[in-house]
Amino acid sequence: MATNVATIQTLKKDSKDEGDLKFDQVFDQNAPFSAQIEHLVRSDRHLSITRAGKAPGLNPGPDPEGLKILPEAAKKRLVEGGVDISKGYPQVPDRAKIPVFVDEAYAIRNEDYPYIERGANADPEKKSLFSAAKSVTNLTKHIGTEVTGLQLKDLTDKQKDELALLVEQRGVVFFRNQKLPPKVQRDLGDYWGQVEVHPQTAQVPGLPGITVIWMDYFRQKGLDINYKNNNFGNFDIVKFGSNGTQIWHTDLVHEHQPAGITHLHLDSIPDVGGDTIWASGYAAYDKLSEEFKKFLDGKKAVYVSAHSYLDRDDPLGGLKKVERIHPLVRTHPATGWKFLFVNRSMTKRIVGLTPVESDLILNYLFDVYEKNADVQVRWNWKSDPGYGTSAIWDNRSTQHKSVWDHEGIEARHGTRVTSLAEVPFFDPKSKSQREALGLPISQEN
Repeated sequence: MATNVATIQTLKKDSKDEGDLKFDQVFDQNAPFSAQIEHLVRSDRHLSITRAGKAPGLNPGPDPEGLKILPEAAKKRLVEGGVDISKGYPQVPDRAKIPVFVDEAYAIRNEDYPYIERGANADPEKKSLFSAAKSVTNLTKHIGTEVTGLQLKDLTDKQKDELALLVEQRGVVFFRNQKLPPKVQRDLGDYWGQVEVHPQTAQVPGLPGITVIWMDYFRQKGLDINYKNNNFGNFDIVKFGSNGTQIWHTDLVHEHQPAGITHLHLDSIPDVGGDTIWASGYAAYDKLSEEFKKFLDGKKAVYVSAHSYLDRDDPLGGLKKVERIHPLVRTHPATGWKFLFVNRSMTKRIVGLTPVESDLILNYLFDVYEKNADVQVRWNWKSDPGYGTSAIWDNRSTQHKSVWDHEGIEARHGTRVTSLAEVPFFDPKSKSQREALGLPISQEN
């Protein structure tokens, strides 16, 4: 719902919803205008600014209505993992704690914090991890590895380090048939970095930092997604926006220290469909000509948040996103390889170029990620009955998108933990993946 003068006047005169505070009860007429706007946004559940348009009618706290549709497999995992869902599920953040103004959102985690790159400490041969596994299988040449025969909850610290390095080299690593309590999932995330606690997304009750991935729930709350519209954003994200996670994206690129390792565990999986696709930023970079690489190396771009906020100095002037500047080509701190750090959803422009030049180049770079099947892997989550499946990926050097072909006919529910990583950097002495591995690099005439 757009915030404008007409909206304010209407709510001031006509608010009759008993679930909302009346305008005069909320507003101090002598308060600054921005403070009055903030009170209105926080008190009227119909205003969706603090929900970024997704299910604006959510009420804070554990949701009893969500519990009614929670899949049995998810309920069993949560209860056995010690999660109290007696009051409802999921836990919806308190609107009073969600940033309204863009400066508030920008200030979250705006300082450097210590980060240990676990993969840099790992045995390059990964003997501890590989010896404990039944099999380790690369699914494609450039991205994706499946590990069988071990449980993530039983990993030693040495194995966690080696797994981090495997994830950072292969982009994404998969584990079927897992028994994984939510708290153990978060503990793994804590080991790999600072777990991001999102101020807007639904969480597992009592475990902040574990985001609930459950499209069925948001559809129940009013999210408009269907067979025809779920993929529109891949054609034009600015015009059509995003109705879910079906748009190619990289998470949390607007952070001062963006996402590193992310771990999604699905405990409720459709019999057919509901896959996820990843693409490698290492391989995408190596698709470029050597001259184009030289042009891009050292360039920076503006990256924006998925959620939108108000401008405190101009609250009626439209929604704003958090913006941060990072290198367009980054160097990975564990592998030392260069990778292309762009995504269609949240890369706004290249610094130093005209808007036309920037759009032309970025759209080509988006296409390099999205249209080259040989840099991608598609994963089907199916596990044996009673078990879940985990995907652990490097959110720096990959993009991903989900496939909503099951259309909610069968349940799909999971939990996600994201560990934040280093301040992005580019080392001009670093090599591309193919260069580092001694693979052929074609030269244009």
